[in-house]
Amino acid sequence: MNRVAATVKGGRRMSFSALVVLGDKKGTVGVGFGKAKEVQGALEKAFKDARSKMHKIPLKGTTICHEVLGAAGTARMKMVPASPGTGVIAGASARAVLECVGVQDVLTKQYGSNNPLNVVKATLEGLLRMRTKEQVEKLRGVTLA
Repeated sequence: MNRVAATVKGGRRMSFSALVVLGDKKGTVGVGFGKAKEVQGALEKAFKDARSKMHKIPLKGTTICHEVLGAAGTARMKMVPASPGTGVIAGASARAVLECVGVQDVLTKQYGSNNPLNVVKATLEGLLRMRTKEQVEKLRGVTLA
């Protein structure tokens, strides 16, 4: 939730923006953004947006399949698989996305901007770049050991 102001001739016009992350903790996640004059309206728009943008993320047990880098704006997010029991080592914005996906063990490093909207987008973009071993084999037309 964020209160934003647009400066107009008569002064400042206040509105609210909301960033929402939805997930089933089984590999599905959606991120939504909404803006309205009232908090409730912004949240409703954000939830609707998130529900319409759900993505299926491939996981390997409780962690991600392989090391991946995501970027949005000047925010960069590096994610590395971790052994069981490590936990989610991430900032608040990235942690929300990873926990909604169902990742329990991952190491992350954030570079560049720490704008929450861009960090969430970078995290999601990195997760969407992941491929399972079977997907890579099919894309390359070979079998991997």
